[in-house]
Amino acid sequence: MNRGEIKNSIKLFWDDTLLEMFPSRSLFIHKTKELLISDIHLGKGEYFQQNGIPLTNEGDKSNFDRIYKLIDKFKPNKLIILGDLFHSKYALSSNLKNNIEELTNYYKNKIIFIEGNHDRGCLIKNIIYLKNMRSLNLIYSHEPLNSNQKNILNICGHYHPKFILKDFKDKISLRCFALDKYTNTLYLPAFGDLTGGHFCKREFQKWGIISEKNMIEI
Repeated sequence: MNRGEIKNSIKLFWDDTLLEMFPSRSLFIHKTKELLISDIHLGKGEYFQQNGIPLTNEGDKSNFDRIYKLIDKFKPNKLIILGDLFHSKYALSSNLKNNIEELTNYYKNKIIFIEGNHDRGCLIKNIIYLKNMRSLNLIYSHEPLNSNQKNILNICGHYHPKFILKDFKDKISLRCFALDKYTNTLYLPAFGDLTGGHFCKREFQKWGIISEKNMIEI
């Protein structure tokens, strides 16, 4: 397995559009100042607790804290969430609604939300709900569109991509950004702390997240 050097971000050009991937599991589009994250799964701890599985509630606090830090760092014109903001409508508590509304008040612009399969029935004020969105030579969705449009990159979430990094002594599973060059699809890693993942196909180009500050191209 060929490994690139360790970096604190990795830049990718799609024609003349500059995308920058960060170990914070976020993607920044420089020309439009759009900040993209995906698959946060807020309320997952509460949902499992309701079903008798003792999961911590601290995951949501960490997720919100990291979103606030990203807003302060990038000051994006648009904050775009590529689906599965919530884990289930049955875990959409009044406290969680209040936390989301506080976030929308802090950000000031309306958050753009591409609805995911886990978000059905979850309605929050001051958020723009869309099925997909076109920007420059990019199209944003939750699940891959598989349209294979020439020169158009589909950026999506849903699959929580990860891969195995190993040497002769050990191996570790890492979240990653993953590019399928055959379908022009870039998959974002899951942003949420309590999310699992699916292993990428071997032919995907991958950028692994080593820590909160470092990434590596595979």
